[in-house]
Amino acid sequence: MADAAATRAARPPVLRGRHDRDEITGRIGSIVLRGRLPRLFWPAFFVAFLFVLLFFFSIAWLISVGVGAYGINIPVAWGTMISNFVWWIGIGHAGTLISAVLLLLRQPWRASINRFAEAMTLFAVAMAGLFPILHLGRPWFFYWLLPLPNTHMHWPQWRSPLVWDFTAIATYATVSLLFWYMGLIPDLAILRDRARTRAGQLFYGILALGWRGSAFHWARFDRTYYLLAALATPLVVSVHSIVSLDFTFALIPGYHSTIFPPYFVAGALYSGFAMVLTIAIPLRRAFAVEDLITARHLDNAARVMIVAGMVVAYGYLSEAFFAWYSGDTYEQTTMWRRAFGPYAPLFWVMLACNVGVLQALWLRRVRFSPLALWIAAVLINLGMWLERYVIVVSGLANDFLPSSWGTQSLAWLDYGIFLGSLGTFFALVFLFIRILPAITIFEVEELADEKAGRA
Repeated sequence: MADAAATRAARPPVLRGRHDRDEITGRIGSIVLRGRLPRLFWPAFFVAFLFVLLFFFSIAWLISVGVGAYGINIPVAWGTMISNFVWWIGIGHAGTLISAVLLLLRQPWRASINRFAEAMTLFAVAMAGLFPILHLGRPWFFYWLLPLPNTHMHWPQWRSPLVWDFTAIATYATVSLLFWYMGLIPDLAILRDRARTRAGQLFYGILALGWRGSAFHWARFDRTYYLLAALATPLVVSVHSIVSLDFTFALIPGYHSTIFPPYFVAGALYSGFAMVLTIAIPLRRAFAVEDLITARHLDNAARVMIVAGMVVAYGYLSEAFFAWYSGDTYEQTTMWRRAFGPYAPLFWVMLACNVGVLQALWLRRVRFSPLALWIAAVLINLGMWLERYVIVVSGLANDFLPSSWGTQSLAWLDYGIFLGSLGTFFALVFLFIRILPAITIFEVEELADEKAGRA
């Protein structure tokens, strides 16, 4: 980190006063073209890659032994696989919100963080899509979820949440990929023109699709970019609402609740923005881009987390209130066992992380302290995973018949697959930073020009 500190000390702030477009382009592009990386970049990638190997080993073990190798049983037939699935889908929502919704609302502060947030969305959705398939028991037959005619007449069961999840994830991933790649095209052309090697020129030139930056190109780009943003915006609400129907559609106590769709959407934005801060704060420090990813970006992200977090807190309160107000013995028992039963420690840690830590974000000094904000974001991500686990497991553990009640114990495979998915996610983030610009070059240049014009 010493070289990053020296760079910060020697470099004048770019976004103050007159701005040099070449300087902004050079600073962002040099990370990709010249490998201007901090010293700990490759060691950190190596650690993440070790978890990638753990992920592959855990998946191989699961397929060879069977789903009984991880902590599921009867009646808890859903476990960490579905908890991980919902958690990863939630993390993928912040990228779409930052990129699409804030673009339509003409919010300029999205410019410096939208690119890696979009990439985070793709990687998170890729992780999420694996867990329902691994949970199938026979994952090699995942294509049965597709409405494809075949000689054995294996048509999807449209009343199954697996089919809903597959459709939602495929739609979300497709639109997010198109939106991410569309925004990359002008920056790919910049890298093509600045690449010093023939291989780099060919690689970025092919991906740039002949972009020349003409007025015609920019007109078509703006039209298509805003169209994709308009298509992606409803997905922020629809995708996680569909995921919540996996639970609401069932009659299990603790699942059958109409509050789940907005509750899950708010939780997705909450955990998604927490992951954005988890990545953005070390990124701005390691690459000395505090003047591009500024304290204002962190403050605005924290403010969005406050709004989403308060909705989540309202959801917790509503769950407890309606379990009591309904007079339903089964709902009341489920809520009581969550708070004071076998999963009580996880329940109270969840509340401490998601509601208690949230209150610190009301303080300005916390929102403008990168270290405090990063710690809060990590704790909130932990709390949101515990929330998904408590919802999934405690509802199944207490069915209508006390004779079928049970608990769940986590096996090493639960930890291996979850930690392996985290390592794979961060390894993909590292590779993305090395190969493609993590900060949008052309949008930051436009903001710099606008600020220089006002000055």
